[in-house]
Amino acid sequence: MSSPDFNYTANKNHTYDAIVIGSGISGGWAAKELCEGGLKTLVLERGKNVVHLKDYPTATKNPWDFKHHGELPIKLKEENPVVNRCYAFDESTEHFFVKDKDHPYIQQKPFDWIRGYQVGGKSLLWARQTQRWSKFDFEGPARDGFAVDWPIRYDDLAPWYSYVESFAGISGNHDGLETLPDGEFLPPWEMNTVEKVMQQRIMANYNDRNVIIGRCAHLTKPKEVHLAQGRGQCQSRNLCQRGCPFGGYFSSNSSTLPTAAKTGNLTILPDSVVHSIIYDDKKQKATGVRVIDAHTKQATEYYAKIIFVNAAALNTNLILLNSTSSRFPNGLGNDNGLLGKYIAFQNYRGSLSARMEGYEDTYYYGRRPTAVMMPNFRNVHKQETDFLRGYMVFYSATRGGWGHYTPGNQIGAEYKDAISEAGDWGVYMMMQGETIPKETNRVYLSKEQKDEWGIPLLTVSVDYDDNDEKSMRDFLQQGAEMLEKAGCKNISPNDSKQAPGLDIHEVGGVRMGHDPKTSLLNKWNQLHSCPNVFVTDGACMTSTGTQNPSLTFMAITARAANYAVNEIKKGNL
Repeated sequence: MSSPDFNYTANKNHTYDAIVIGSGISGGWAAKELCEGGLKTLVLERGKNVVHLKDYPTATKNPWDFKHHGELPIKLKEENPVVNRCYAFDESTEHFFVKDKDHPYIQQKPFDWIRGYQVGGKSLLWARQTQRWSKFDFEGPARDGFAVDWPIRYDDLAPWYSYVESFAGISGNHDGLETLPDGEFLPPWEMNTVEKVMQQRIMANYNDRNVIIGRCAHLTKPKEVHLAQGRGQCQSRNLCQRGCPFGGYFSSNSSTLPTAAKTGNLTILPDSVVHSIIYDDKKQKATGVRVIDAHTKQATEYYAKIIFVNAAALNTNLILLNSTSSRFPNGLGNDNGLLGKYIAFQNYRGSLSARMEGYEDTYYYGRRPTAVMMPNFRNVHKQETDFLRGYMVFYSATRGGWGHYTPGNQIGAEYKDAISEAGDWGVYMMMQGETIPKETNRVYLSKEQKDEWGIPLLTVSVDYDDNDEKSMRDFLQQGAEMLEKAGCKNISPNDSKQAPGLDIHEVGGVRMGHDPKTSLLNKWNQLHSCPNVFVTDGACMTSTGTQNPSLTFMAITARAANYAVNEIKKGNL
């Protein structure tokens, strides 16, 4: 059903000031900024409609309300081997995930492509961790000689980080670190006793390891700007992927899209599969978007002065590659042949588990939505190791749940008392490593296979390399050493050997840069050779840092959208 807040009836002439392809984290921000800038804006979403509050069918269910108590039937798991590997895919969330057989793609090399096709996209499913990039991240490619130089620096994005943080609501502590700049924060979450002990011991043993509480898009203490959006305080429920009825975490559905709708300038069309962008050879610009109805398969064209492509990294590459014309026979803007190349992601393979003895008299309250984190300490100021770049570290300490196994022969009251106590303390530590964009890590269109909408299937050829292996081994060695110094026991390293993609942080393929010969986008995220088309989702990234990428997508999108509005008002677009 249609929401009364949105206009779901397209203009009769199908013409708008702006079109946004995709309604996820970056698409929602593009819609908000363009609508608030006075532009009549059409948002095209290939998936179903999801309205905040109304369309979260499992948000308030109890475990016993589910037919399989939250578990997935074996047949559903077998039919969906890729998405089943995602940590958030279960009986309570499966309706927000793309099923493998419904939207196939070709894996030239193993790649777990996790997708969410609905209004709001993966903003309903993301892990909500939000850290700014530092100057070291934007300067990295030029300094270390990989990819190409970013056309922007931290100072270009800093005010836009502040802008989106204030509106989205980010909890965090002001830590004063050059490697992880502070932002506009709501009160931080708290470390528990064991995590604080570990923090103190690690920082006492290393002068380059800063252990801080995580930063995340949760309203710990809502401000007026958040209450005005109809959002409330995070309840620490740990049910976020079901859709939050409190609006306690940031999503397009609870925040940016309703704000865009309030302007009266938003039209949103679900079930609209974008086939390609239309390029007019005579006008030498893009004029619109060709759309296939998800159900009827009927083709429709919509027109606008500017187009923002925010379909998520790999789908954005797919759309541009499929947008061919006599001017661009190899894909829109693809004069240099680099479209779809230099894909990057984040390396999550390494992790460690351990035990912490003692502290049985302490516990913690609630279900905190963030972990303790450590900004990258490898190769920050200069190259120091046998691998490029580095990794962030995250850890958390938790106690085993009530009802845990207790050794011995207790029965009756003795047994009941034993299982009513919390278990021992366990520690989990993981890496989030930067990978180096390479030309061989790429996506391209199949020449033989198409989906049910007549669009070529995307072929993915992305893999780890020796740099990633070295980075992971370094993390496992350093992590074990840190856990030992922190007082942990029974330390066990693990290499998950998971395929790229399961990190759900894929970026690149339409990278920004100074030179049209070596990049696709300029510093304002415009295609060099088609400047009325903007790309501001993960596809635009020149490299990937060690931080979670979503906050940077938001800031880049807000910056580019405001630039586009001003350029239209000047008559330049």
